[in-house]
This record gives sequence, structure tokens and C-alpha cells, in this order.
Amino acid sequence: MVSSLALLLAACGGGGERTIPVAESAERNSAVFGDYTVYFHAVTTDEVPADVAKTVGIVRARNRALLNVSVQNTATTEALTADVTVKTVNLTGQLKNMTMRQVEQGSAIYYLGEVSVANRETLIFDITVTPTGETEPMQVRTKRIYYTD
Repeated sequence: MVSSLALLLAACGGGGERTIPVAESAERNSAVFGDYTVYFHAVTTDEVPADVAKTVGIVRARNRALLNVSVQNTATTEALTADVTVKTVNLTGQLKNMTMRQVEQGSAIYYLGEVSVANRETLIFDITVTPTGETEPMQVRTKRIYYTD
């Protein structure tokens, strides 16, 4: 089941240096900050397989957005713990309350957050990550349009 979540929520791609990279396409789901790679992926919760959703406590629905964030050591790909916060807004500037929670499964560490979403709503996720032991936060921004009908 862990591998299902990892495959579903796996990310790949580019980098940046202490700036706020913006993920412009569906393929861009990571940012490199020196020794750290931050992965992020936004989906509707109904895209998560039922057995995986049950295991990690996700409510599956077309009108629920899920954001997954993970942090790895760039050189070793070791999963790392971090302080992960997300400011989520839609295009009208409405703030969406999203609390991130840590999920550990074997050697994998994920930070998951859920929020309700309307049909054709675009959410902008401003993600701030501070790996354990670091003081300098890393920031990345991504957005996604959700179709729930």
C-alpha cells in the first residue's frame, strides 16, 4: 500500500535556489534547494486508491483536494522530517484552511493536507518547508484547477 501512495503521489522535476519556484505544468512537482528536494502533488481525494485512503485516513471524494508534500536529502534520497505549512487560496483570494499532518510508513514520510474544493476552482498552494535541524525555510508555489462535476 505504501508503494501505491508513493507511485500515486510521486513527483519529479526541476529546482531553484531559495526563491519561490512556481510549478507551471503537471510534470513539475518538485523543487531542489541545495541539499534538499521538496516534492509536492495535488489531486482530488477520489484519485487515491480506496485501500491507500483507508490506510492513511483520507476521505475519498471528488470535491476534496489533497496536497502531499515530502522532503528528501538530495544526495541520498532519504526521507526527512520537516515543519510543513501551507497557505491555500483560490483565485478570488479566499483563504482555505489546510492543516498538514505527518504520515510515516516504513521509511517514507509524507505531509498530507485536505480541503474542500468547488467545481472549476483553482487553488494556489504556497508551501513552506523547514527540514528538522534547519532554520531557513524553503518556499514553493503550485496551483491546480479542480473539476468536480
